[in-house]
Amino acid sequence: MIPAPFEYIRAGSPDEVLRALTEHGDEAKVLAGGMSLLPLMKLRLATPGVLVDAGRIEALSYIRDAGDHVAIGALTRHRDVETSDVLAAQCGVLRAVAAQVGDNQVRHRGTLGGSVAHGDPASDLPAALVALDATFVVRGPGGERIVAAADFFRGFLETALAPDELLTEVRAPKTGPGGFAYQKFNRRAQDWAMVGAVAVRNGTTRVALVNMGSTPLRAHAVEAALADGASIADASEHAAEGTEAPADINASPEFREHLARVLVRRALTEAHA
Repeated sequence: MIPAPFEYIRAGSPDEVLRALTEHGDEAKVLAGGMSLLPLMKLRLATPGVLVDAGRIEALSYIRDAGDHVAIGALTRHRDVETSDVLAAQCGVLRAVAAQVGDNQVRHRGTLGGSVAHGDPASDLPAALVALDATFVVRGPGGERIVAAADFFRGFLETALAPDELLTEVRAPKTGPGGFAYQKFNRRAQDWAMVGAVAVRNGTTRVALVNMGSTPLRAHAVEAALADGASIADASEHAAEGTEAPADINASPEFREHLARVLVRRALTEAHA
């Protein structure tokens, strides 16, 4: 289909993006890689009156060792996350998860910040960032603020970003090159995950779920069982607790709950190997 008519603004800096958002308010949407927003516009599920193209702002594309964390610019492409030497040494789970996003075309065009700001619970990287207890840097007219991943995702395609704010950076704690796993189930490599499970072991074990609710979810019941000394097999049986698995043409809630238990067990086994 053809998107509804819109005004196009090509921004050359974060400040230009913020000025456009302030001027146009709820009518404006930021375009990063376009892998999530453009399909919605073609289906007319999203009809922004103004499209603010931030995709060429080089100042927001970087991966840096920032001491106690890795700083990643919001416009960093998935492919750059997938191939980063910094992440290979300091936060290998993000590299591994980025390698499973969509297909080559999606990874070369899609951005980390775009995936996060879109807030789709079926996305891979937001769940990994929730498992990492990552934080997000958000800029608006009043300056910068830091938002924890656990507080950023509010509902289906709903985040803590205000209409006049821009996500500028993702800060991922250092967890080293190993001690993690990502397991997901989909029909084809480029499909969204029917269900996914991220496990990160760094002192304690943290687990997050993909497509098991309206937001990326931490599997707190699994984590609590592991902390109490439960085996991986027993802890994994709690994977569906506290979730609201959706029903759609791909799977029933019951099947997704079964997948969550299976994938969490596999991810934990791999992460603890």
